[in-house]
This record gives sequence, structure tokens and C-alpha cells, in this order.
Amino acid sequence: MRAALFVVVGLVAGLLAALSGCTSSTTPQAPRADSTAPVLAPGRPGEQARTLSPAEAATAVPSPTANAADITYVRDMILHHRQAVDMALLAPARADSAKLKGLADRIHDVQGPEIQYMTTWLREQEQDVPGHHARHEGMPGMATPAQMEALRAAKGKEFDRLFLELMINHHLGAIKMSERVLTGGSHIKIEELATDVSVEQSAEIRRMQEIRATL
Repeated sequence: MRAALFVVVGLVAGLLAALSGCTSSTTPQAPRADSTAPVLAPGRPGEQARTLSPAEAATAVPSPTANAADITYVRDMILHHRQAVDMALLAPARADSAKLKGLADRIHDVQGPEIQYMTTWLREQEQDVPGHHARHEGMPGMATPAQMEALRAAKGKEFDRLFLELMINHHLGAIKMSERVLTGGSHIKIEELATDVSVEQSAEIRRMQEIRATL
């Protein structure tokens, strides 16, 4: 929602500058920070838009500066994505469903580059990248070591059912993590990433539910 608001604020600022140029021969002035003009904030799907005061609008626009919520999200999501990729890599040799194999390929192809993106971003912020064996207890949606062992041992339709169960829960966890940083984070790139993760994984959950209904 804040990304959409950022666009609206930019459009309002551009309109004000254009109108100023049309009504005065002097150089257009940038919109003042203390302007009393209201800003329209689009609502979430199914919700009505609302009007923000200038003070609210200033704090609602994403920042290029990271806060603790952004750093925590990226570190945790790297671990989260790594497990999803590990699960997806099991599908070609163990799955029975061709559709599930295709879905696993997509998860691998999407989340692999996202891991690299997040790794690069952390280094740009001069933050440590979590190791491959970093602890992840309590992270939403993560499969336990026992569940991962069971998945590695399964084949055919048994693998398909277990994979879908674990991956749907895994995706739900990622969406929950993304919702948290969209509320508490500040960096515009991480807002964009979290929004993409939520959209991608919501669509994949629907696809997995469709596959599960055919098993």
C-alpha cells in the first residue's frame, strides 16, 4: 500500500509543479514540506481510500534507509528461501505429478535469484549474510529437520502429498513475514521485495491447492 502511496504523492507533486508553471512566469517552486494539502492514500483490495494529513503522508512514503525490521526480514527470508529451494530440488527425481515438477522448477527459478538479490543487498548495508546452517527455530512455515528427512525419503504420490503440505505452509509463512516488514520496515527496495514475495507465493499457493485436489 505504501508503494502505491509513494506513486500518488509523486503525481500530486508533479501536478502542483505543472499548475504553478502555467499560472506564473517565475520558476516553479517545489511543493513545501509544510503544505496543508491533503493526500489520498489508496486502500487495500476491498477497502476504501482515505485522506492523509501532510504529516502522515511524509511518514508513509518509503525511505532508502534500512531499519532493523528490514535487516531481520532479509536475513530470515534468505534462510526461508534456501529451504524452499532445497525442497524444490527434490521434486525432479521423486515427484509423480508433472504439474508439481513444473511448480518446483518455478520455485527454484524465482527464489534462487531472490536469494542472490537479498545477499547483495545485505552486503550493501554492511550486514552479515546468514550461514547455510544458521538457526531458524520459530520462523513461520519452516519445515522441521524431521519433516525434511521424511520428504527426502518419500517418492511418487506420497512425495507429492507431503511436498504440497509442507510447501503451502512454507509459503504462508513467507507471506506472514512479508506482511510484518511491510508494516515495520522502512527501505523502499525491501518493501518492493516483500510485495513481490506476497504476490508470487499467494499465486503459487492457489496452484498447489489445485494440484492437491487432483491427487
